[in-house]
Amino acid sequence: MIAYCGLNCAECAVYLATQKNDDDERKQVAEKWSKEFNWNLMPSDINCEGCKVEEGRIFGFCKKCEVRTCANKKEIDNCAFCAEYACEKLQGIFSLDPAIKTNLDRLRKTLI
Repeated sequence: MIAYCGLNCAECAVYLATQKNDDDERKQVAEKWSKEFNWNLMPSDINCEGCKVEEGRIFGFCKKCEVRTCANKKEIDNCAFCAEYACEKLQGIFSLDPAIKTNLDRLRKTLI
């Protein structure tokens, strides 16, 4: 469940709360992320089935993600498969969570 940007969706708090269908967990994630990222999230915003789904629930930030849009246009599985890796679009995401870069780097090594 590696997203276009390298995030492991299976470890994402929004994805996990959605899979559990747990409203208390949604509330906790909304409060935590609102404080952590200076966003105004409501528990109803905490719904996602992974950014690669074409139909279904996708977290609001992921719907607007320029990395997701770019990867969809290029029809690639994720940014590890991109000839322009690691582009400027990814740099900000890498700073949020270094594991994202590690995931993509690991995938790129399997391509060589």
